Amino acid sequence: MMTFLENPYQTMAAGFALTIVLVGIWLAMVGMPEGGAWFEQIFRWIHFLAGIMWIGLLYFFNFINAGFLKSLDAGQKGVVIPRLMPVALNWFRHGATVTVLAGLVLIFYLHPSLEGTGDKAIWIGGLLGLIMMTNVHAIIWPCQKKIIQWTKESAETGKPTPPEMAAVAKKALYASRINMMLSIPMLFFMAAASHLK
Repeated sequence: MMTFLENPYQTMAAGFALTIVLVGIWLAMVGMPEGGAWFEQIFRWIHFLAGIMWIGLLYFFNFINAGFLKSLDAGQKGVVIPRLMPVALNWFRHGATVTVLAGLVLIFYLHPSLEGTGDKAIWIGGLLGLIMMTNVHAIIWPCQKKIIQWTKESAETGKPTPPEMAAVAKKALYASRINMMLSIPMLFFMAAASHLK
């Protein structure tokens, strides 16, 4: 009966369908909000969903995955890294991109100037988000692609990974840790934009 729960994509589709049903019920109770409010709400919703994916994976990589991978031997890494990391990093990268793009739409729509307290806060948060997304695409992903490829080749051929892999892994780790650090003030300023006016 609940086979859709066995597939994350079907579960996600069910979540969107449930949202449509609940929004319909809610609209029947409260009436139709103004047109501009819908534009803002849709982009806010996209921003939140993508942001949860992005920052959730960022925290997973830093608090769980990094330590877990250190506990594996070379043979185990040869199985885990090529299978896990491309998929996880795909959701991570695209989550970052969608979060920032939806956030930019909201910033330019709701806070086009730097006049108010909330305007200044959201621009600080948005700048931190841009820096973080740049780290994802310019440092973390290129380094991780190399690590995945080298680990896969080592597992297939039995040859050791290249000596530069340690430096590349450290560079990716530091960029990821910087993003984790920046996420803390970023989230503060995102909330401050609407609650500390």
